[in-house]
Amino acid sequence: MKPGILFAFLLACCQLVFAAGTLETSLQHRGQLFRVTHEGKTSYLYGTIHVGRDGFYPLDAVASRALLDSTALVIELDIREDKQFQVALARHGLYPEGDSIQNHLTPATLDKTVQALARAGIALASVQHYKPWLIANLLVGAEMEKNGYQRSQAVEFALLAAAQKQDKTVRELESADYQLSLFDALDAQQQEQYLLENLADLADGDSLKKSQALVEAWNAADRSGIQAAWHSATSGDSISAGFMNRVLLGKRNPEMAANIERIMQQDQVAFVGVGLLHLVGDEGLPQLLKRRGYQVEQLY
Repeated sequence: MKPGILFAFLLACCQLVFAAGTLETSLQHRGQLFRVTHEGKTSYLYGTIHVGRDGFYPLDAVASRALLDSTALVIELDIREDKQFQVALARHGLYPEGDSIQNHLTPATLDKTVQALARAGIALASVQHYKPWLIANLLVGAEMEKNGYQRSQAVEFALLAAAQKQDKTVRELESADYQLSLFDALDAQQQEQYLLENLADLADGDSLKKSQALVEAWNAADRSGIQAAWHSATSGDSISAGFMNRVLLGKRNPEMAANIERIMQQDQVAFVGVGLLHLVGDEGLPQLLKRRGYQVEQLY
């Protein structure tokens, strides 16, 4: 399995054209871009999505210039590093030899899972050692790919291609082991419920609608649409919403803010690309950095 599966979650190679510094200003804004300043130092926060499609690149001149003017690209995870991902996947996403998902799901849930896998063209035997959370995320990713959204065209690949072309340092905010361990921290009952919720959303089309709404809001730099996508992902009493609110955003955002602060203190002009939803809400990165005394200006 390739590292791209990691980015089916929020909810990774192909060559992308990203001619930073030479783009026309007519290119539309995508995502959200913030300028962060403190004691004479400047960095940028850019909201990414972990899938893409034809027509998304190159990025607009404002984001391209910000990246060109930066000395380092900072992303959640360097998605080119396959070895570390495979180790983390084996540790947190797979059952040990001799065990399988058939031993951890109720018959009713297993039956629904087999049916969903069949619709996606995936045999149970090929994923029977996967834990429920991983199967759920795999199925969501497969649904996105079936509808034209490719993990291989994630924004991170465009940013990494530009950083390589510009001979920039690339830094990670997190690690594959850390990211996958968050899902693995769900207990057996929570993992089964997480799988069931995603199966239900896939069956009635809500999963695709939610993903498309987020992608379309990113593609148009639509602030109200981005806010609506964030509200949809974090509201309600489901395991998925609680996990997004408590862990994927609530736990990680303060840690990311502290890491960004450390990077800025090292006299780096950093271009920080993180998942779009990390930038939204009172506990989003812009607000957390403001509370730490940074000046944060939304450029779009």
